[in-house]
Amino acid sequence: MNSNLPATGTVALLELLDPFIPDDFLNERWPTRPTGGRRRDYSAAQLYRVHLLSLLSPVHSLNLLVKMLPEQRAWRKFAHLRRHTLVPGVRTLHEFRCRVGVAGLRQVNQHLLAPLVAAYAWQPWAVGLIDATDLPAACGGFKKNHRAILCRTRGPGWTNPQDETKPMFRRL
Repeated sequence: MNSNLPATGTVALLELLDPFIPDDFLNERWPTRPTGGRRRDYSAAQLYRVHLLSLLSPVHSLNLLVKMLPEQRAWRKFAHLRRHTLVPGVRTLHEFRCRVGVAGLRQVNQHLLAPLVAAYAWQPWAVGLIDATDLPAACGGFKKNHRAILCRTRGPGWTNPQDETKPMFRRL
């Protein structure tokens, strides 16, 4: 497949996408305010950009991304991280994801799509966008129905409670 976009994880792709990230919207929507305890070293826009790096780079886990951020200057520049020694930890990224939530990420998506929809919705060949975030996950299809548990009853050995002559498992 031929594409006009640069390859995933390259500096050219990050520089191309940089202007489209709504930093002001993110910082206004989730401001860094006093927590009464732990201080927040990173803005919402920085943490959002680090999350985007997990999608735009060949790294497939946040743990590996956090380990590789000090080495990758272009990634830190994209995420607006000043020093290579100070990068957000996995816990910080997880807390940000919990603070924003699914509804917050939908708000960011709507904010990004608003200019596109406003520009093309009135035309006869309107744009159709598919959003798969509301689809249920297929996570219970191959679950075992019964578990085999060993149980001890009176007498020697493992036995079946229904038939005390044969040793076997009892199903729950």
